[in-house]
Amino acid sequence: MKRSERLVAMTNYLIENPMKLASLPYFSSEYDAAKSSISEDLAIVNKTFQQQGIGYLKSISGAAGGVKYIPEYSIENSEEFIGGLCEKMEDPSRLLPGGYLFMSDLLGEPAIVRDIGRLFASKFSELEIDVVVTVATKGIPLAYAVASFLNVPVVIVRRDPKVTEGSTVSINYVSGSSRKIQTMVLPKRSLQEGAKVCIIDDFMKAGGTINGIKDLLKEFNAEVKAIGVMAEAEDEEEDRVVDQYISLVQISNVDIKNSQIQVNQGNILNEQS
Repeated sequence: MKRSERLVAMTNYLIENPMKLASLPYFSSEYDAAKSSISEDLAIVNKTFQQQGIGYLKSISGAAGGVKYIPEYSIENSEEFIGGLCEKMEDPSRLLPGGYLFMSDLLGEPAIVRDIGRLFASKFSELEIDVVVTVATKGIPLAYAVASFLNVPVVIVRRDPKVTEGSTVSINYVSGSSRKIQTMVLPKRSLQEGAKVCIIDDFMKAGGTINGIKDLLKEFNAEVKAIGVMAEAEDEEEDRVVDQYISLVQISNVDIKNSQIQVNQGNILNEQS
């Protein structure tokens, strides 16, 4: 195999297997090349990833060592994407009765969802996440996007138990915005005891749903390492019950009468190193 062909094949493998450790002997055997040549190839791939602002290769030394692709969006790429997302969400046609915004089209756009997944993965890649958790239904595509870059499974919390999921754990919680008592359930087999969890959701107002997920996860002795939301609503009248989270955008003003929406960058850029 020519070097150019090998570089393409290695790059594809690393992108398709983020956060997975790959040894030099594996590449050497797979592409029938000397370890020295593989090391040079990996240096080229690493440099290109960093120049493109899409991540880097992390080297692990030792007999069981190798390299793993760490997905990471650069500050420049993050600002450009979030700026475009804000513009899309400020479209007055998105206004719905009650001051809600229509976002289903954004959550159905693969390129947008993929970039959101990469952004959150950039923030959470060093936290040793075991599983991504979300609540049905709109947060599901975002959760799978984040999980694909972190290379971990997804667990979906539901409002009602399904007969196909076996025995479940359920709790009642108070919705932060409506103050209504609601129920959420999680199958016992879906989550290992003591798992390190990343919670992902599409929208957060007061944070009652996310707080409910946290309470449910306590039944599994799970550790919530990170919380990410696509959009948060700024409402001074609401007492937010979740304080440690990362958001992409913040909806600060929704004027139904004048058909105006103000959407600003969330706190992810402030938190990003």
